[in-house]
Amino acid sequence: MDLQGKVIAITGGGQGLGRAMALDLAAKGAKLALIDLNEEQLQETVKLIEEAGSQARYYMANVAVEEAVEGVFKQIVSDFNALDGLVNNAGITRDGLFIKAKDGQVLAKMTLQQWQQVIDVNLTGVFLCAREAAAQMIELGSKGVIINISSISRSGNMGQTNYTAAKSGVAAMAVTWAKELSRYGIRVAAVAPGFIETAMTAGMKPEALEKVCAGIPMRRLGVPAEIAHSVRYILENDYFTGRVIECDGGLRI
Repeated sequence: MDLQGKVIAITGGGQGLGRAMALDLAAKGAKLALIDLNEEQLQETVKLIEEAGSQARYYMANVAVEEAVEGVFKQIVSDFNALDGLVNNAGITRDGLFIKAKDGQVLAKMTLQQWQQVIDVNLTGVFLCAREAAAQMIELGSKGVIINISSISRSGNMGQTNYTAAKSGVAAMAVTWAKELSRYGIRVAAVAPGFIETAMTAGMKPEALEKVCAGIPMRRLGVPAEIAHSVRYILENDYFTGRVIECDGGLRI
């Protein structure tokens, strides 16, 4: 895909990885439709994109709400008269041990709320956005691309039962959708980042962060631009589909 003039939607596009992806694609001439819940951050990202010489619009929506997602993708197509790509980037964490016990006594359990909040946004939200994007692409006759942002945690990570389940799920869905949607000319893939310099890792305790970096063969965290580059590679490579790019500095959980 030649990104010049293409319309790419990004969920969680207001900050962090979403913003980095948007700016990277804008530099290649793409037009961005940014979906998030924080209007101030969305406005900042749109301003940065416009300063870079490209076009962007923002949309306020909770990706876990079906009616909101349906409305947003219809509005994107109405505003741009096109939809060529979607990056399913929005996500949250609600970490906690599955069971916490001491001396045979259960002290705490991961709550249903902790589980459901993450599944709603990180898994159901990805399903809803991809479904609506694919429907619009098919009706437009667009040979589009859908990219799910998974995680190194998809292989299983302590304290992240909910997050692991969701990120494993979005990787598997990408493979499934690649098989189902290829008949319409739509490619689907995923990117599984490792530990990246974002607000999420900035909130980690220094000693925990030092331990993480020590275990990464590259001996450092990744930067958002490196994940953005992986996303752009998938968009630009017309033979890439049904696979997951692992960009994690060589770390294996």
